[in-house]
Amino acid sequence: MSYNVDDKGYYGEFGGAYIPEMLYPNIDELRQNYLKITSEPSFQEEFHQLLKDYVGRPSPLYFAKRLSEKYNTKIYLKREDLNHTGAHKVNNTIGQILLAKRLGKTRIIAETGAGQHGVATATVCALMGIECVVYMGEIDIARQAPNVARMKMLGAKVVPALSGSRTLKDATNEAMRDWINNPLDTHYIVGSVVGPHPFPDMVARFQSVVSEEIKQQLLEKEGTENPHYLIACVGGGSNAAGTYYHYLDNEDVKIIAVEAAGKGVDSGESAATSILGKEGIIHGSKTLLMQTKDGQITEPYSISAGLDYPGVGPMHANLYKTGRAEFIAITDDEAMTAGLELSQLEGIIPAIETSHAFAIFEHKTFKPDDIVVVNLSGRGDKDLQNYIDYFKL
Repeated sequence: MSYNVDDKGYYGEFGGAYIPEMLYPNIDELRQNYLKITSEPSFQEEFHQLLKDYVGRPSPLYFAKRLSEKYNTKIYLKREDLNHTGAHKVNNTIGQILLAKRLGKTRIIAETGAGQHGVATATVCALMGIECVVYMGEIDIARQAPNVARMKMLGAKVVPALSGSRTLKDATNEAMRDWINNPLDTHYIVGSVVGPHPFPDMVARFQSVVSEEIKQQLLEKEGTENPHYLIACVGGGSNAAGTYYHYLDNEDVKIIAVEAAGKGVDSGESAATSILGKEGIIHGSKTLLMQTKDGQITEPYSISAGLDYPGVGPMHANLYKTGRAEFIAITDDEAMTAGLELSQLEGIIPAIETSHAFAIFEHKTFKPDDIVVVNLSGRGDKDLQNYIDYFKL
């Protein structure tokens, strides 16, 4: 059984492209061209050159000695926080901007929740001299002010989404509307493994550089390419998709996906899609999403703006449904405590999204010789105000 996408854009029963007719030409153009263009030697050369010289890859695989001692297992951190712009997001935006250029697009739109994808998109648009418009929920604009300032400094126009919950879902709706209205000159850089096919597969491929490097780095450090466990936080799930990608079909490697339980799975303020979600369609793909009995999307909640999404990408929905991945929901309080612990044990302040992944060690016991790789997907400077308020620092 393969856990990768099939030629129709499905992961098992999830995925596909459920789109309005107006979007069909855009999606079809991408679907026809993305594999062909991205496999061209000139594309690969430019992509890898930028990852090396501009992003600073490969990112280190760091053995977290004090964390490992505390939890009596071998914990390695994949340091995506050390990338230019401070998170994994830039791997994908570099890939997509190169694709957009080859398709002759002159304008880029994006959606963002925590702002990291917005910053990464604004960054590559500045690099390539292309117009950039970023849609962001009004609430997220308020709670991620440093990232909003970064986007503006980089020359992007930040447009607030004022409808619905005024968070990531609504920003995505606005970006899709824009794309329908500007089909010819505009490329929509989706920031996660969500949306209609080919976006989930395309984003996963660009992020797969993460698991590609993990294999090489583990071979050097442990004499094996395979960890016992891979751990990543999941909102839409791009950092997780990149972490799992080259291991999806290797069932000896166990996969743990960490979701945001918010104030508790049963509190009514949660983003734990795997537990609370049912099959449905959101933003152009069939997946698991949080919805009412009559199919209205319910508002997710998480202290982290980047995990505040009512669905998961179709790859992750399939990993959950088939049991290939274990999904664990972590509350705001557990995540914040884990973020502080990582800061004080290893001298690394993680993004709050990433902190959810580290809270796993209070929930699950690993063997002393288990090799556990955690994707440290982003750094915490964007979240300092949240940490300050929470811990009264």
